[in-house]
Amino acid sequence: MVDKKKLKEAVEKALEDKEKRKFLQSVELIINTRAIDFSKSENRVNVDVLLPKGKGGKELKVAVIAEEAISAPAKKAGADLIISPNDIAGYADKEKLKDLADNYVLLAQPNLMGQVAKSLGQYLGPRGKLPKPITGNPSEMVEKAKKTVRIVTKGKYLPVLQAFVGTEKMSSDELVDNMEAVFDTIRSKVPDSNIKSVFVKLTMGKAVKAM
Repeated sequence: MVDKKKLKEAVEKALEDKEKRKFLQSVELIINTRAIDFSKSENRVNVDVLLPKGKGGKELKVAVIAEEAISAPAKKAGADLIISPNDIAGYADKEKLKDLADNYVLLAQPNLMGQVAKSLGQYLGPRGKLPKPITGNPSEMVEKAKKTVRIVTKGKYLPVLQAFVGTEKMSSDELVDNMEAVFDTIRSKVPDSNIKSVFVKLTMGKAVKAM
């Protein structure tokens, strides 16, 4: 069970101890686990978490791979990049792939997922960046994507889960709300008994133990 009071105390300490930087620092939640073999597929973590308080100014851009009927409302809702079916193969270029993986949340029309996997999957798949199928209202999916983070197990045996939960300009209460959302999602894969310790850290700050 998450101790909200201890979590808030750790967040406040991390924010108090920060040094002034020329850029907006991210706030991360680091969860160390125990007795879990992440080499087993059933134990691996690859989940999306909707941060209720948003990302505090560090929203990733959203790329939508779709035909006009879906891409038009998505673009109106704020999608930053539209990739048509005819353009998918053109993004197989290594530089373009790196840009997509590093800077975008990817959404795709369901019947184009096979085409995306064939052209881009070899690069995006291992990085946990394959697009999420667009189901329901594309506009709502774009809006949610801008507030969503993906948590992926790094390597087969590294017992650490790390999640972006906001930025230094957010209040401690907002950051804690986002952290609780992360915990609620991770619990579907990692029981409380398998959580060894929890830390809060700013980009250039020291890790502060919360649990």
